Formats: sequence, structure tokens, C-alpha cells
Amino acid sequence: MIAVADQKTRIVRCPTCGKSLEWSPDYPHRPFCSERCRKIDLGAWANEEYRVPVSEDRLDPEAE
Repeated sequence: MIAVADQKTRIVRCPTCGKSLEWSPDYPHRPFCSERCRKIDLGAWANEEYRVPVSEDRLDPEAE
């Protein structure tokens, strides 16, 4: 059995606001610091603000 003192504490940054927080299974909003930051990120996905860059050459079949 591993004692709690033997486990390393992992600190991560909230992807929305950058606040430092402890990465723990007990933390309900991880990897976000709060429900607010989680909803901001979800809204960005819903508004299609996150995009993967694509080369224009691969989209045009006549370019080859």
C-alpha cells in the first residue's frame, strides 16, 4: 500500500485561464480550475473557435 505522503503532487495550469491547480481524481473540474472555465472552453468548441490548420494544396485536387 502506498502512503499518501509518498505520492508526488502534480500541478497543472488551467487551459482556459492559466491558474495553477493540483491534478487529482478528487478535483471535479480537472483539467480546468472551475466550472466557469470548463463552460468557456465548451463554448469555444461549440463556436468552432478551435481549428486544425490544413494546407491549401491538399484541399485542391486540381493542384496536383
